[in-house]
Amino acid sequence: MDRLVMRMPRGLARVAWVLALAALVVGGGPGWPGPKPLPAAAAEASPAAGPPQRVLVIPVRGNIEPGLARFVTRGFEQARRDRAAVLLEISTFGGRVDGATDIRGAINAAVAAGVPVAAWVPDRAISAGALIAIAAPSLYMAPDATLGAAEPRPADEKTISFVRAEFEAAARHRGRDPQVAAAMVDKDVAIPNLVEKGQILTLTGEKAREIGFIEGLASSRQQALEAAGWGELPVEELAPTAAERVARFVTDPVVAPILLSIGMAGLVAEFYVPGFGFPGIVGLLSLGLFFGGHLLAGVAGWEVLLLFLVGALLIAVELVMPGFGIFGITGLLAMGAAVVLVTGDVTRGLQALLSGLVVTALVLAVLGRVAGRRGLWRKLALPTRLSEAEGFRSTAEDPALVGQRGRALTPLRPAGAAAVGGRRVDVVTEGEYLPAGTAIEIIRVEGRRVVVRAAGGEPGEGPGDAGGDA
Repeated sequence: MDRLVMRMPRGLARVAWVLALAALVVGGGPGWPGPKPLPAAAAEASPAAGPPQRVLVIPVRGNIEPGLARFVTRGFEQARRDRAAVLLEISTFGGRVDGATDIRGAINAAVAAGVPVAAWVPDRAISAGALIAIAAPSLYMAPDATLGAAEPRPADEKTISFVRAEFEAAARHRGRDPQVAAAMVDKDVAIPNLVEKGQILTLTGEKAREIGFIEGLASSRQQALEAAGWGELPVEELAPTAAERVARFVTDPVVAPILLSIGMAGLVAEFYVPGFGFPGIVGLLSLGLFFGGHLLAGVAGWEVLLLFLVGALLIAVELVMPGFGIFGITGLLAMGAAVVLVTGDVTRGLQALLSGLVVTALVLAVLGRVAGRRGLWRKLALPTRLSEAEGFRSTAEDPALVGQRGRALTPLRPAGAAAVGGRRVDVVTEGEYLPAGTAIEIIRVEGRRVVVRAAGGEPGEGPGDAGGDA
């Protein structure tokens, strides 16, 4: 490794700086506190004593992902400390099932700790949002709001079985009909006068109230509060912190692959451009957001970031070594594993990694075309051609040289040049000094190293035979 550093100091130094900056961007600098795992403090705490003093409204809006789950969990902890009731205001087309199951767990923990919880759907609670709504002890909907349409993607038997079991358990736990919940997930479930086999169930507020699946109708937040018995209490809406906004943005199923793609492409482009400029900065910021956001959301720990950086370092080492061997393969596996682990889902992780590789390949192709047109490669490589006519020859191993004689063109101290067989050869003695013009004999060839010694007789050629003095 020491020899590698000595041979390629600039390349490895540059790689080291890039990785160090990436760690700082993600970590925020030394001593920056990392995210804590989703706490179970609500479940472990003693039940809140007495009636609630106020109502905390926790908005559940947009895509459901781990960042939202962390935000909702913080709201339940605050409600427990402040002896507040919680109204979940749900408006979503769905999202990640793991985010919904985390929120369901937070609801159960809060209820076990004595926090009164209700949910209100003003317009829609679709897919994963329906699981959150069903998990609430009391559920209210606007008359024309919708609930259901929760068939998972991919809709394979294994995934459907898992999600259906989650819906059935949530409904059964709150005294709702588990068959109705199952019909929202599995199109093979048929309920007379409600849904036919081959269809996914979606309920309006009116229909849900008619079949007794919800507690009541509420056209406004105030009506929902009054229906829950909290109409006279002061109301506060929970606002996300800056870190929670970043975590929600980054863990969005659409945004995460884009950030990873930009990060990988930016760093690869940086290695093809002299200096450290715009591509490297954009790449570092994108990777920092990708990993930092998932860390803030509590999806993964710092070991995942370390695994990614180790993988990047191994690939960098492979780039400055000939061939494609153990360093490159191990580095790719480590980076791929880090991406999968940080997303918390194998399918999404592989999709994000694949999109990153495709975008990186496209960037490389574009760089190649642009660089070829503008002559950028000439700034990175020596354009001069070294021809044999000008006295330049390859120093590749040539066993036929052994035994040939010539004359030293330069002093050998112990390295220098000699004229052998009408050509100029770089040679080295075994340690002795030989002045220019000394007759020499090649005694062995070791790769690119041609070893000579002083010859006893005249070789029949001198310095002039090679085109003049050196």
